[in-house]
Amino acid sequence: MNDQTRVFLKQKFREYYSENPVYPPPELPDREWGFILFDETPGVAMRRHKSFNTVGELSDYLSGMAPRHAYHSTAYYTHPAAPTMVEKKWQGADLIFDLDADHLPGNFNSYSEMLENVKKEIIRLIDEFLIDDMGFREKDMDIVFSGGRGYHVHIRDEKVRSLKSPERREIVDYVLGTGLDPENMFVRSRMTGIWRIRGFDDDKKGSYGWNMRVARYIASKLQEIGKMPEKEARENLRRFGLDKNLKKVLEMARNPESYETILNKGLIELSPGNMENFFKNMLAGTIDDFKVDLAGKTDEPVTADIKRLIRLPGSIHGGSAFRVTPLVRDRLETFNPLNDAIIFSDSPVRVLVTKPQQVEIKDKVYRVSEGVGRLPENVAMFLMCRGCAEYEP
Repeated sequence: MNDQTRVFLKQKFREYYSENPVYPPPELPDREWGFILFDETPGVAMRRHKSFNTVGELSDYLSGMAPRHAYHSTAYYTHPAAPTMVEKKWQGADLIFDLDADHLPGNFNSYSEMLENVKKEIIRLIDEFLIDDMGFREKDMDIVFSGGRGYHVHIRDEKVRSLKSPERREIVDYVLGTGLDPENMFVRSRMTGIWRIRGFDDDKKGSYGWNMRVARYIASKLQEIGKMPEKEARENLRRFGLDKNLKKVLEMARNPESYETILNKGLIELSPGNMENFFKNMLAGTIDDFKVDLAGKTDEPVTADIKRLIRLPGSIHGGSAFRVTPLVRDRLETFNPLNDAIIFSDSPVRVLVTKPQQVEIKDKVYRVSEGVGRLPENVAMFLMCRGCAEYEP
């Protein structure tokens, strides 16, 4: 990024912060703040160990300094501006989940497709794990589009504030299905040939959490196999680790009532024998299908890290010029970052494109070629922030 590009972007960021609110976290005076400025040379670390007593102080800093990136701590401190963590005196921290599209499995044809897939993952995380399994309430949950390639969820429930890193790591393990054991998941019934998925009560229909996910997975796989021709069905049963009494198993797989028995009671009727491989494969398949694809090795320390800094909602992401957008659960399905997080205008800006590419913004696709030309301000700033273009006065 050359000097004239840096000056242009800083001025546009300053104008934004002078005219638009940001959304600081609760208990603002207890947070540490960090910023990366446009004026810093490459490789310079973040300016952190700052604190603000009021929203007005924070707003004045943002409009005056116009930082490229703005962050606040997930933690609460007695002395947030102290230069060392020991002196800050940690008092607790929000529980944070960070989902990043860069770490999703599979190949995507476009940026918009990647963003749509990570949105599906954040919805699953919120609905199936955070609300249904863990019992967090929507009102204790802040959802934020990161301004780049993913989403953050801030859990501000008092019950999690004092959790240390090991306990937070256990929450991540639960979401990932880490440590689930076939020997603990499946229990042999006293009746011959009957197995029960642990967590289902014989006197009560249904279950929840990973127990129910295992039941759903086994029922769906047996239903798929039951619809296959005889030879193909037998081959699939062998792949799952069954090698005896396949005829009887196929009869069960072709009986719709068996699916209801699995789903409602957690009961699996299989002939006696070595079931270790079958249950091991079924559990592994369940985890692959139902775990939330957290941001690989990035998200796990984010959730477990009790001293992390995270992007300020309402600020600008300096790598895209998109707004770090606060959301509520009901808005997620219809939220489109490439429309709803765009904050700069369509006015033409002259730039030198150094890396040709395709850019999709506000329902338009721009196939940008190398060289000097005029582009809408929001497209030009996206390219400049990504290091793919320079400002041409």
